[in-house]
Amino acid sequence: MAPELSVAAPTVPAMAGTLSGRVALVAGATRGAGRGIATALGEAGATVYVTGRSGGGQRSEMDRPETIEETAELVDRAGGRGIPVRVDHLVPDEVRALVERIEREQGALHVLVNDIFGANRIEWDATVWESDLDHGLHMLRLAVETHAITSHFAIPLLIKTPGGLVVEVGDGTTEYNDRTYRVSFFYDLAKVAVNRMGFALGHELAGHDATAVALTPGWLRSEAMLEAFGVTEENWRDAIEGRPGFEVSETPLYVGRAVAALAADPDVARWNGRSLSSGQLAEVYGFTDVDGSAPDVWRYITEVREGGKEAEADDYR
Repeated sequence: MAPELSVAAPTVPAMAGTLSGRVALVAGATRGAGRGIATALGEAGATVYVTGRSGGGQRSEMDRPETIEETAELVDRAGGRGIPVRVDHLVPDEVRALVERIEREQGALHVLVNDIFGANRIEWDATVWESDLDHGLHMLRLAVETHAITSHFAIPLLIKTPGGLVVEVGDGTTEYNDRTYRVSFFYDLAKVAVNRMGFALGHELAGHDATAVALTPGWLRSEAMLEAFGVTEENWRDAIEGRPGFEVSETPLYVGRAVAALAADPDVARWNGRSLSSGQLAEVYGFTDVDGSAPDVWRYITEVREGGKEAEADDYR
């Protein structure tokens, strides 16, 4: 039996129809933030190509049950059109064929989201000399090389239409990552590189009437996270004890609504090259998570956990 699809949405999405007629590619949309982003773009009425390695009866090295076909179904349910395409974004020929298909079928690409990662494990607190070298280098390929390959082939199509948007999805804002060691040598390097790609692409796209940003969710209640904590989306608060800050966690749809808000903003160029967070953009655009809250974990971390401010975590949602 197929697993129950897990991304919920309110009955009347605030952005319904705002992206009608727009075409998006969410690269790495099998689960987590990518699935939430694809679904939120569907809420706004977009046609969304959802890609990943878990589809067509095959699983990626993560060996989880989620599939791109399920993500496409969520896009359809939300009000858009989801098109699943199994792609390994480390294989240039597969990415080239994907972009050629989008151009053939749609004639344009308006939004590119690079959310590809898919590492099956993370070595915590591992120095460069203690790390499994093969695994660390493979992580960099998954996190960085895939984004570069996809941008190389997709951006020429995107800039044919004025107003295009490229979103590099990572973990942590540039401000936070610049002062914080992130997990291990290879993970740190991967996440800093993703933010830098948003900056570099912003520089390169500025003369082509297109915008690029780096975007991070907060503490994401992904399928894998919920499973690891032994809870579901319905009872996630049962996992708060012993996990400071988890009260400020968010569903994958929340960062998705950040992307949809950016894509619908006629003045999106004001963010070009910037590093942004879902909570920061919720304050600007007014979207909420599925429960009507607006969590901002990065502000919580800065002000409470690092800044010593006396406040309740729930004050930041």
